[in-house]
Amino acid sequence: MRDFRKYDVWQLAHNLVLEIYDLTKDFPKSELYGLTNQLRRASISIPTNISEGCGRSSDADFNRFLQIALGSAHEVEYLIQLSTDLNFVTVEKHSELAVKVNLIKKKLYHLSQKLIGN
Repeated sequence: MRDFRKYDVWQLAHNLVLEIYDLTKDFPKSELYGLTNQLRRASISIPTNISEGCGRSSDADFNRFLQIALGSAHEVEYLIQLSTDLNFVTVEKHSELAVKVNLIKKKLYHLSQKLIGN
């Protein structure tokens, strides 16, 4: 059984969730059940799926959860863009978060490739 805490990508994703929670606390109250909720849920999905995949018995199962985490990272990337376009997030903060999300996506992709032997 794998320990998800030992994966650098899990640590980065966990830190991203904490940052997203801090960021979205200042979103308009009218977005509490909309964009705020969706962005938080999508960001949480990344480290959660890595964690769940670590509890699976095969590399194929682990890889399936990494793919779900990767999809969630793409969703977060878009939701941050939308938040910026709606002026809830500054362009500077968007750039900072984009770098972090892209690093997570890259690490998820490389870990997935290692699991399937490429």
